[in-house]
Amino acid sequence: MPMRQGQAQGFRPEAPILMLWQPTRNEARLARMRILALDFGSTSVKAAILQGTRVVGSIVRQPFPTRYDGVRAEVDPEQILRALRSAIADLGSPVRKVATIALSVMSPAWLAMDHEGRPLTPIVTHQDRRSVDIARDLEFRVGKTRYLKLAGNRPVPGGISCTTWAWFLEHAPGVMKKADLCGHLSTFLHRKLTRSRVIDPSNASFTGFYETVTQKGWNDHLIEAVGIQRHQLPLIIGSDGIGGFITRSAARDFSLTHGTPVLAGCVDGSAAMLFAGAKQGQLLNVCGSTDVLALCVSKPMPHERLLLRALGTGERKWLSVATVAAAGASLDWAKRELFRDLTREQFWKLVKKVSKLKSGSVDLNFDPYLAGERTSVEQRTGSFTGMSLATTREEMLAAIVHALARVSAERLELLASLGTRMTRKVVVSGGVANLGDVMHRNWKGAWNFREVNEAALRGLGMLVPTEMKRGGS
Repeated sequence: MPMRQGQAQGFRPEAPILMLWQPTRNEARLARMRILALDFGSTSVKAAILQGTRVVGSIVRQPFPTRYDGVRAEVDPEQILRALRSAIADLGSPVRKVATIALSVMSPAWLAMDHEGRPLTPIVTHQDRRSVDIARDLEFRVGKTRYLKLAGNRPVPGGISCTTWAWFLEHAPGVMKKADLCGHLSTFLHRKLTRSRVIDPSNASFTGFYETVTQKGWNDHLIEAVGIQRHQLPLIIGSDGIGGFITRSAARDFSLTHGTPVLAGCVDGSAAMLFAGAKQGQLLNVCGSTDVLALCVSKPMPHERLLLRALGTGERKWLSVATVAAAGASLDWAKRELFRDLTREQFWKLVKKVSKLKSGSVDLNFDPYLAGERTSVEQRTGSFTGMSLATTREEMLAAIVHALARVSAERLELLASLGTRMTRKVVVSGGVANLGDVMHRNWKGAWNFREVNEAALRGLGMLVPTEMKRGGS
């Protein structure tokens, strides 16, 4: 369906450029039409055709690898594009008839591009920790309190992408001289599909340059502190704004329809929160390799132990987020290194068994930081203490389970300290079955857990509004 452009309003170089239009009767039906939803996680891209939040047909999934090398975590951009092509092909001809396309992405997932949109660097994911020294120096020069106030987050290595950008400026200056645009995975996908240069507020919140608390745009002081050029940053538009339209070359390359509008999209957690209702006090728990507990708030309160991001849709809402960087990943590690002889079913049966043991019944402790900590500049590591020659692998598993349950309950108390009244209904999603039984074991009080499959993917159906905004590039 063709979209009409209006006139740009209130042009300022640092502000979003919004071209508004009034829908006709037929165009107002867009929210009820079918959309192609694309959800890019840390291991795969999932695709489906939605009508509202209902999946029409099947959900397809195409994996892509992440390279881990010491403290580095990278994805080859071409691998993601290949997975995207395969996922679209698996859906078949119906993708050519969708009204629009919506994206949700892991974040941050940073890369630099040249003037043609070709990647100059790998995609560096939130699990990357190469930039600890850079982050420490950046926070020292700006000031810890000031940085938190301006950006809403500390410059966490890997977890806030300005640290990665600064690392490449220092260690690969020749590459960065060619950089015309730097952004997150959604920016790269838009550059390939629509030729636009966009990012939404939820992704911008994890760059370290965005004024997350006020949602007013890029901050000149933070830009100057890292030493980048403003023109290298993408344009910020709402998640439900149109970032661009499928180009002829992209239509041929990805088997899509030329001219199909592509929404700016958002972080996967924001999409899942939209599915949950995005009301103040709503809790969302995404149980996966990383366990994410998010609280929807209408008053942002930066906290050094929490991540803060805009919801993304232009509403004055934010998510305060507490993560366990290696939750399901810790249990995957235990399965791989300690219980290779068990089937997955046998292993999870054992997890359920040891999770019933009382805390303190095993004289062994585990620090659950195998993937570091998302809110700390100085990165913590995982470790066992209290081991002896008599320690069994079952006791080690019990210590892991008890530690995950403990830190999960502690972060719930941390979110409660913000003062927002939390609902007792928690939407639970994610790819690790039964992990919720571990993560919720020590929560105090009565809670109503609603398990939802593919909340991030289905939440993209909530991004299609009655009126849509066209973002300039």
